[in-house]
Amino acid sequence: METTAAYLESVKKQFRYYKMLGEKAMTQLEPEQLFVMTNEDTNSIATIVKHLSGNMLSRWTDFLNTDGEKEWRHRDGEFENDLQTKEQVIECWEKGWTCFLAALDSLQPEQLSQIIYIRNEGHTVIEAINRQLAHYPYHIGQMVFYAKQLKAEPWNSLSIPRNASNSYNADKFAKDKSIKNFTDDELNRLK
Repeated sequence: METTAAYLESVKKQFRYYKMLGEKAMTQLEPEQLFVMTNEDTNSIATIVKHLSGNMLSRWTDFLNTDGEKEWRHRDGEFENDLQTKEQVIECWEKGWTCFLAALDSLQPEQLSQIIYIRNEGHTVIEAINRQLAHYPYHIGQMVFYAKQLKAEPWNSLSIPRNASNSYNADKFAKDKSIKNFTDDELNRLK
């Protein structure tokens, strides 16, 4: 497989993996826990979702043709949580991810070196993807960390469970060597 096509395939899998981690974290919470803020300087999970969705809609709507910071985006408003229900949070989450994944899925390998703009600063498409590959998991990590703190019952691990590394590694090394994305097994394990 050509390197640029392999890159696109890899990032698509990674983004879908992180989307699933966010969803698995939110699923473990009671609806009201999505709105908890520990102090004025923290964001609730619902607010993080609203920010991610706003970023995705702005960056990935008409991605190749218009600046990624759309005039209609109100970034500061993304941190004022007006979502009221778990259903609204999930709807906001899906709206952003649907826009983003559709744009990502539409990209062709030959477009990866094309220049796009975010706040009038030029990026190659690869740089724009990598920027979001750092940004989105950063916030999803916040969501997972917060969810683990809020969950009253035992947490269903989204990674290798505590004290299970040896058995996890033994299972991996018992298999033949293969070339695949780490998310192939993880997406199946967490379903």
